[in-house]
Amino acid sequence: MAKAYNRYITIRYVIDAPIVCISYLLAYRITAAANPVNSNAIIFLFTAIALVVWYIAASFSRLYADRRSNKYSEEIVFIVYTMILFTILLSSVSFFLRNLYQFNGYFFTFFLSILFVLLTLTKYVIRKYLHSAIYQGKLFDNILIVGSSPSALDFYETINKYYYYGYKCMGFLDNTNTKMNGCMYHGKIENLGTLLKEKEIDEVVIALPNTQNEEIQQCIEVCDYHTTKTRIIPDLYQYASSKIQVNNIGLMPVINIRSLPLDKAENRLLKRSFDIAFSALFFLTLGFWVLPLIALAIKLTSKGPVFFKQERWGLNNEKIICYKFRSMVANSSDIDQNGFYHQASKDDPRITWLGSILRRTNMDELPQFWNVLLGNMSVVGPRPHPTPLNIESMHKVDNYMLRHVVRPGITGWAQVNGCRGETREPGSMQRRVNFDLYYIHRWTFWLDSQIILQTAINVIRGDQNAY
Repeated sequence: MAKAYNRYITIRYVIDAPIVCISYLLAYRITAAANPVNSNAIIFLFTAIALVVWYIAASFSRLYADRRSNKYSEEIVFIVYTMILFTILLSSVSFFLRNLYQFNGYFFTFFLSILFVLLTLTKYVIRKYLHSAIYQGKLFDNILIVGSSPSALDFYETINKYYYYGYKCMGFLDNTNTKMNGCMYHGKIENLGTLLKEKEIDEVVIALPNTQNEEIQQCIEVCDYHTTKTRIIPDLYQYASSKIQVNNIGLMPVINIRSLPLDKAENRLLKRSFDIAFSALFFLTLGFWVLPLIALAIKLTSKGPVFFKQERWGLNNEKIICYKFRSMVANSSDIDQNGFYHQASKDDPRITWLGSILRRTNMDELPQFWNVLLGNMSVVGPRPHPTPLNIESMHKVDNYMLRHVVRPGITGWAQVNGCRGETREPGSMQRRVNFDLYYIHRWTFWLDSQIILQTAINVIRGDQNAY
């Protein structure tokens, strides 16, 4: 696998060079009439400078990091980030070398626009090529798991479900348990050295409890002897929602559980400023005509009010009134015959035909941009739940109330990862909360940008859980 994957990595690096050159030539050709005349030597010099600057910017932005297990929207965000750095660096270099070559403003606009489009398309094609190669068995890592802890089981089920991560599990070793949801058992941990010698294993994942420190150390030594890559999944489920860093003090590794990013005033100011700007832009470009049209359609197709107002829980468990377009028949009951909150379900008779369209396309949520301007919601954050659902979940779901330490959002990390619709299945609400806590502990402006982009993609592509 190593040689094949190295070829893939090389392609990702090398292919950007002709893309930068093609973008430059196209932009130069389009703006040729307006450009000052530059000699071939000057054109070659600018191309060489642009290539060097591009790879410097890509190095800073970590554009070529392995993101095969991440969504494509994240890759687009990193392309944008790289483009911003590239523009700043290239502009700076061009300013100092302005006596050597000159281009008009239209040239740079076309150059950067064409470069962004070609990069986005090319990286999508490469990504699909990678997934196809993995699916055909041409490109994957052979993984051996040591241990059968809950974290080991989660890891095994994850790489089985998402084949495009590029991992194939060869089995597991454990001293006590011989079954792990169909994973092949290869005996006790002491057999690790023999397996590494006899089988082609690219990586060993150690998922033993912290109490088995001696066995963990022995496994690391065996893997080092056989020069096999090793990863450790720490038994830290009680800290699973936190962003964990391992630092060294002298030779001693220390686990650092960081404070929340939005505890910092500058991050809160950035997020709030973005919320206001994004919501204002929505109302100025789309809201002023889309909202009245939807309101008129609701009024003409069903009896009852246009808007649906519902009490939900926001920041610090404060009650907020959440606004939505009404998608159900008027006066529908939120409580079922057993006294539990009646969640919307597939083919729910309470949903109107227009309401089903609004819910599938998320357009019923558009009035919540008003909540954002009021300051009780954010564009991105954990989705706010109705009060009855909160009361049901707070005693059943681990760390449920921690999702209220930030403002709730119109869209969120859980939603773009498929956690939408009903939460009737065992563990479905816990999975949603886990995604929310991941977002809270790892918030960045770029993560918000990725979620917004992925939400737009899901609206266009459709979401099977949206009903």
